[in-house]
Amino acid sequence: MRFTSYYLLLLFSLWATHVIAKAPDILLAHLYQQGLDVRQYLVSEKLDGIRAIWDGQQLISRQGNPIHSPAWFIKDFPTQPLDGELWIGRGQFELLSATVRQSVPEDAAWRQVAYYVFELPNTEGSFAARAQRIEQLIRKAHSPYLKAIKQFHVPNEQALKRTLDSVVAKRGEGLMLHRADAPYIIGRNHALLKLKPQLDAEAKVIAHVPGKGKYVGKMGALLVEMPDGMQFKLGTGFTDAERENPPPVGSQVTYTYRDITKKGKPKFASFLRVRPQE
Repeated sequence: MRFTSYYLLLLFSLWATHVIAKAPDILLAHLYQQGLDVRQYLVSEKLDGIRAIWDGQQLISRQGNPIHSPAWFIKDFPTQPLDGELWIGRGQFELLSATVRQSVPEDAAWRQVAYYVFELPNTEGSFAARAQRIEQLIRKAHSPYLKAIKQFHVPNEQALKRTLDSVVAKRGEGLMLHRADAPYIIGRNHALLKLKPQLDAEAKVIAHVPGKGKYVGKMGALLVEMPDGMQFKLGTGFTDAERENPPPVGSQVTYTYRDITKKGKPKFASFLRVRPQE
């Protein structure tokens, strides 16, 4: 069967789209460490959303793929490139992810979403100046789907901790700290820091899951059971020695995690230690 010009053009278009897609250069955060002078930073809530870049015409993901938002959602966005987070609200990441993944956007779902801006790519001046510019751009745009992430100062680490506790108590994910005097930077840099709580809990070892790849012949994960009967695989946080001699079935282990999914399972669970027998 011979390909027509139409099919050749279609195949080339699909190939070009795959090749051209390139992850945008963006600023990535380091973890916050105690002892910093927090007065040098602007603080904002860390949203449990999806990072998105507005290039002046469309929204693209961190991987460089187009995000298929409705035309009305971006209608009043400025031509100025923006960096921000698509967000619905605290504890709504799964709903947001399902909405953003759709190749044909669903209007009703997208009306719950907003684009929260926290950076102006390739703009001169300090971050504090750019934060003010963001607020000006958004006021001028008059779009109900375009918002500025609130930036604020805290006087000391005690105030930072109180702010974190307040955000987490409301099911927030954590805080971001951005050097107020930092120029626009890309790549992973200490000009941007993230501060998140680490929770821990106990679970009973039900079984050892065999390892694969470099862990062949060793334990790959523990199948553990929470006190409410929920089971999940715990596969990170182990040393090689612990994989060779894993916690025995029936023992209690402590693991850390960041949040709980709607199905009741811990997010980003990591093994911490075997709980001593009492």
